[in-house]
Amino acid sequence: MTADETLSALCDLVGVFPEFVDLDGVTRPILPETQRALLRADGLQVDTDREVAETLAGLRAEAGAAWLPQDIVVTCDQPTELRPAGAPDWHVLAEDGGAVLAEGHAQGGLITLPPLPSGVHLLRLSQGGQTQRICLISAPCATPGLMEMGAGEKTWGVVAALYGLHSERNSGPGDFADLAGLARGLGARGAHFLGINPVHALGWADEGTISPYSPTHRGFLNTTHIAAQDLAGAALRPHDGAPGDLIDYPGHRVWQRTALRSAWQHFCDHATDDQRRAFAAFCREGGKALQDFALFETLSETHGADWRHWPADLQTSAGAEDRGGAPDTWFHLWLQWIADAQLGAAQSDARASGMALGLYLDLAVGSRRGGAEAWSGQDAVAAGVSVGAPPDQLSPAGQNWQLAGFAPRKLRAARYAPLRQVLAQSMRHAGLLRIDHVLGMNRSFWIPDDGSPGGYIRQPFAPLLAIVAIEAQRAGTAVVGEDLGLVPPGFREEMAGRGLYGYTVLQYEKTDRHCFRDPADLRPQSLACFGTHDTPTLQGYCSGHDIDWWEKLGWIGPENVAGARADRELENAALPGEGDASRRDAVHSALAEGATAMVAVQLDDVLDVREAQNLPGTTHEHPNWQRRYPLPVEEIAADARLAGTAAIMARAGRSAAHKDTEREENR
Repeated sequence: MTADETLSALCDLVGVFPEFVDLDGVTRPILPETQRALLRADGLQVDTDREVAETLAGLRAEAGAAWLPQDIVVTCDQPTELRPAGAPDWHVLAEDGGAVLAEGHAQGGLITLPPLPSGVHLLRLSQGGQTQRICLISAPCATPGLMEMGAGEKTWGVVAALYGLHSERNSGPGDFADLAGLARGLGARGAHFLGINPVHALGWADEGTISPYSPTHRGFLNTTHIAAQDLAGAALRPHDGAPGDLIDYPGHRVWQRTALRSAWQHFCDHATDDQRRAFAAFCREGGKALQDFALFETLSETHGADWRHWPADLQTSAGAEDRGGAPDTWFHLWLQWIADAQLGAAQSDARASGMALGLYLDLAVGSRRGGAEAWSGQDAVAAGVSVGAPPDQLSPAGQNWQLAGFAPRKLRAARYAPLRQVLAQSMRHAGLLRIDHVLGMNRSFWIPDDGSPGGYIRQPFAPLLAIVAIEAQRAGTAVVGEDLGLVPPGFREEMAGRGLYGYTVLQYEKTDRHCFRDPADLRPQSLACFGTHDTPTLQGYCSGHDIDWWEKLGWIGPENVAGARADRELENAALPGEGDASRRDAVHSALAEGATAMVAVQLDDVLDVREAQNLPGTTHEHPNWQRRYPLPVEEIAADARLAGTAAIMARAGRSAAHKDTEREENR
């Protein structure tokens, strides 16, 4: 084979795409330099043609000597037959400590596995001095569904920006106590869930990041949302007067961090024995992942938020282990304990208010490349590339998110442990979890640091879906996959087969005639909404406010503005209702009467807000992640517009209160 043919063969074996089809239907070949960068990011040696040939030969030899694939997915609690290429002895070792769950010898070309518990186990094969270790993923058939969660076939809820909430007791960014208060109010209105932006940790030392989609670690919580004023020993927040339209993050940080330090010292001096035992139990349960995170936070206070600029001996968690146990490490462990307890209390309040699902949390695509998750999980992270997306309807220019992504070969070698930790923590207090850009579980678009164009690499979709099913069943969490963008054939069907709900955004469900699809024709196994945090609000869409921003930022030339506004007028005419209030209620009514299992209404739309939460492609040009809601939490639940939305959902048979009434009448 020629060098190019050898490279193509290696890409085909590993899963690097030779080409992809863009938004306009044009086939885009992936250049050799991109292919090499993606292979290198997955841990393979490909710098020279000779290394490419040797790597290919090695992988082929490894595959030829294997009795079975490296990943095997089976259904838990059911017997399974495997057909190895030989007659090896076999042992199944449990994920929790390696106890032997089953063992035997392949007979008649078959390995007959007994029913196995849910988990990621190890299947060890051996024969003639050769051994193969296989990741045996024993998973439920599906993630929990709405009926299983006690929510009924059709539900509704509200999606809000947690940071934008405020209350009589809190004039800073919204906190977990505000979340609990809003959940109680919505539960009383018959909502089944309250969705919020990701609450992943942003990093104690990173004072500039406010985007909830750019976390330092997705497996831990954003301490900005701790209700510090509710902690014993914390200084009272000074009265700032009426809160402004935008959040003062720096001002809040100064007060809150002083209050948290004071509350931590109070805990050290006055905690009861029960409190100390509970804290110790939380630290034990969190294990090494929690210890590594707290250590990172401690080191970042001295060396900065990006570990790639730290001293060489601290750039791995193993090299930094002897720095653990410092007072600040315990402080950061305590912060996570407090945040976890407050988020858990909010979920308890949500469920107690009548919500069958309670909190609807959001899992971000990835973590910052210089953050804690990438630092502690380097063995599973793709090196030298960023996760992004090619041009699509969300961003015609494409996107580089500057996020770390899991490398498929590396993640398999880690037996998916880093992903499982993130999923388990994200589902811990969630009745419903949204996986942002779930398409990344099938194929990831990686953008190399060397300047070569981006390209796709295949991810182990079936194993990843099985991992999600394991963690979802353990947590009792239903899952929504945000499947917008360039969707591969069969992707949505396979996702639905595992029980995940799709994500249907009405703004994108348009025909060629500038009309919207009838909500009665939308995918039943999905969550429907008019817009998201990345799209215009309903009022902003109808007024063309997003087009105003495109023009202001120079994204659209004067020659195209008139056409964009004319198209928007046609789309406005296709929407039901006339006038802001009438249109809001008509759109929500259409969604409520539609076919989808879930309907989510944006709090922005309920309150007739025009400005979007985020304008993709901007950082400082638009007030992203900074807007405060026009009403405090105490007034939102009593607002007539929310009452009207709840009544619309009740008439469509979606209200939790409506279902309770039906059950009482049927008794």
